Amino acid sequence: MKKIAVFLFCLFGFIISTSLTSSVFSQEVQKSFSLEGTYFYGTVLEHNPGIGHLITEHPEGFILQYNRKTYGFNAWERRYNFPDWGFTFSYQDMKNPVLGELYGVYAHMSWYFLRRNFKVSVAQGIAYATNPYDRDTNFRNNAYGSTLLSTTLLSANFTRENIWNGIGVHIGVSLLHYSNGNVRAPNTSTNTFGLSAGVSYQLDYENVPEFIYDGEKEKYTEPFKYNFVFRSGINESDVIGQGQFPFYVFSAFIDKKISRKSTFQAGADVFYSLFLKELIQYRFVAFPEDNLSGDEDYKRVGLFVGHELRFNKVAFVSQLGYYVYYPYDFEGRIYNRFGLKRYFGESERFFGVVSLKSHIAKAEAIEFGIGIRL
Repeated sequence: MKKIAVFLFCLFGFIISTSLTSSVFSQEVQKSFSLEGTYFYGTVLEHNPGIGHLITEHPEGFILQYNRKTYGFNAWERRYNFPDWGFTFSYQDMKNPVLGELYGVYAHMSWYFLRRNFKVSVAQGIAYATNPYDRDTNFRNNAYGSTLLSTTLLSANFTRENIWNGIGVHIGVSLLHYSNGNVRAPNTSTNTFGLSAGVSYQLDYENVPEFIYDGEKEKYTEPFKYNFVFRSGINESDVIGQGQFPFYVFSAFIDKKISRKSTFQAGADVFYSLFLKELIQYRFVAFPEDNLSGDEDYKRVGLFVGHELRFNKVAFVSQLGYYVYYPYDFEGRIYNRFGLKRYFGESERFFGVVSLKSHIAKAEAIEFGIGIRL
């Protein structure tokens, strides 16, 4: 851990030195950046009794962030009180040889409150697990079924920037979530809650632009739009070794944009989940007490409502659905979906989306999709 700590601080210092050489360029194009280094110490939350044997000591780690500051040169920045966006690197020692260590890379966004003294950050990315589940050598690790995991980082900090020569400090809490979205079993996942503290460095601190507060005055709406989305990926049931199978989701919905921030949605999904077809056959043979015929349809149809929160061409999507066609009982009729959407082109007619579909807190699949808005 000490060697890694030294490495991370050296890396952080190298980034500062190399970034300083580009400060003149940043000033010319009215861009400003900051760097943050954070140490955290916490505990793994027992969200599932199945991971109780893995919670032994208190994990710790580091978080490094590269932030692009905003000052209102674009209208969307003013709507959200001049947020930061950028990239994050995290390291976490789980303090348990069964779980190993985790390295994560993320894209993040941060929002400021209380006269910019309180900051909330959300980061989404991919993590590398050094010791995932292995049937022969690491069968106790039922949390991470694969080497690559989806990871989410949430943090809330009291912060003071540019206290002296660009240097600032912050203290707060963080939550790190790791899961492979049922791409491969097992996938019990972990959530680490930690106390955190760190330092920041504001590049070009002597030439920081002024905030631009003039925003749009007129109310903005759009007529109803029609959307069509195709999503796909691979996943596996909770039965270890059953195998990975592709899935296909066809969605159609209408949306209504009521402001430059918010869009409401309502529509339908049709799910073709081949892992479910395999699971039905498995339970028909292995568990006669389930009273299955083996001919149950693996397809499902759901109706949903949702909301889209826009940040320029990027949006955060949340949806809540209910299966109206549900021939086989799997995790209940209610499902939810959270994801990120990116619009393309001036017309923003086409978009790509990455989302996590789950049943409350039980993940079913990581979906990759493309769509059109007409």
